[in-house]
Amino acid sequence: MDQNGFPEKVAYYTGCLATLSAKELDSSTRSLAVRLGLELETLEAVTCCGAGDIHEAEPDYYLHLNARILAYAEATGAETLMTICNVCTLNLRQANWQLKIDDQLRARVSRNLEAVGVPAYSGGVEVRHLLWLVAEGEGHERLKAAAHRGLRGLRVAPFYGCQILRPSKLMGFEDPDRPWSLEAIIQACGGEAVDYPAKIKCCGFPIIAAREETALGELIQPIEQAIEAGADAMVTPCPLCHLSLDAWQQKLEAATGREFRLPILHLAQLIGVAAGIEESELRFKRHVVSVDPVLDKLAT
Repeated sequence: MDQNGFPEKVAYYTGCLATLSAKELDSSTRSLAVRLGLELETLEAVTCCGAGDIHEAEPDYYLHLNARILAYAEATGAETLMTICNVCTLNLRQANWQLKIDDQLRARVSRNLEAVGVPAYSGGVEVRHLLWLVAEGEGHERLKAAAHRGLRGLRVAPFYGCQILRPSKLMGFEDPDRPWSLEAIIQACGGEAVDYPAKIKCCGFPIIAAREETALGELIQPIEQAIEAGADAMVTPCPLCHLSLDAWQQKLEAATGREFRLPILHLAQLIGVAAGIEESELRFKRHVVSVDPVLDKLAT
């Protein structure tokens, strides 16, 4: 870390979606890191964190799965494992907490990891989301310096989702009922943060396959409220939330007979726009809902 506490180098865990259906999140994060002076040591030989499914079905397997990611992160020499997904952040922080407070558990898991050629884990890594790295302190100052193009008063609705805020004893960065980090980033980039109640609600992703009607009932709340509050776009730090909010707007339109078309940006993309990163790196063409209205407004 530099003298002000900002990590110059982080172990970078992309998670699943940023290497598959949300590749635009990975490319925009890498481009943004250059502007922030942040060196990414990408973890290559790692798997999915297991989301909540494996945690519920096979808790010990879940623990080993995440310990393996933490071990490879520690092996890079970085003190920080940076995530870009709310679900990954929660799973890795939960596993890390279990391993750090229980020496016997950590020793058993480390022996099992070593038996299959994975480095043992000593508990020397802190898991932090990109959101947290740039919301305050030196990271926030670097963000403001990088965002030279700015958002020119663009009205942006922050959407936190649930798993970056709760449970607060594990996440611990901000008040889950009154978060502030996304608003601080929007304002630092020259935008106007739009407030609305559903910004801390679930996006409906976990139940969309089993109970689509219920999931769409969750999903419509942030989109409808953000539009009513005058938002030009929405930003989220979670690729699963992004998938729900972007791709499933079509489902909402089919179910309600209404037209929404609210552009949804990944956190790194929003900052990237303010930093003047090229569209080829932000990869907006991968979105279902067009981002062109946002870009057109900033171009005028």
